[in-house]
Amino acid sequence: MTMNDPDYDHDLLARLRALPRERSVPEDGWARLSASLPPRGSAPGPLPAAGNVVAMTPRPRRRWWLPVGAALAASLAVYAVAPWWQPPQATPAPSGLQLQAAAMTEQYQQAVASLPQGGAAEWQPALHELDRSAEQIRAAMAQDPRAPHLLGQLKRTYALRLELTRQAAQAAAGLTT
Repeated sequence: MTMNDPDYDHDLLARLRALPRERSVPEDGWARLSASLPPRGSAPGPLPAAGNVVAMTPRPRRRWWLPVGAALAASLAVYAVAPWWQPPQATPAPSGLQLQAAAMTEQYQQAVASLPQGGAAEWQPALHELDRSAEQIRAAMAQDPRAPHLLGQLKRTYALRLELTRQAAQAAAGLTT
C-alpha cells in the first residue's frame, strides 16, 4: 500500500466521514467550568496530592534577566557616551604679551579708582565705548596671544579712557581744561 495507491486508507477516510460535523457545547458547561476555577483575586492554594505525587505551592519565578538587562543597558550607555567625553584640558600658560596686558589693566583700574568719580552725563557714552573697545582688544589678545599690535592698541585705549575720565572729573568740578 503506497500513497499513490487509490485504495490508500479507506478505513481512515470512512471513520473521518462518520464523525459528526459539529459538536454542541453542553448547556451547563460554562457553569461547571466557572465552578471549578478559583475565585478571581485569590492566591493559588496548595494543590491536592494525587497518589505518590507531592504537590508544591507555586513559587514566584526569579527574574534573572532584570539585572543582566540593566547591566547591558548601562554598558551600552557608557559605550555610546565615551567617544564624546574628553578630559578637561589644562589652560595654556599666558604669554608675555598677555602678562603685560594684565599688568597694564591692573594699573589702569588703580588709576581710574584714584580719580574722582562722577561727571557730566554727556561724557558717559564715550567712556562706555572706550570700555567696550578695551574688552574687545583683550578678547582678541586671548584668541591671538602673539599679536604685539594689540598690546599697543590696548595701551592707547587705556590712555584715552584715563584722559577722558580726568576731563569729565574736571568738568564736574567746574574747572576748565
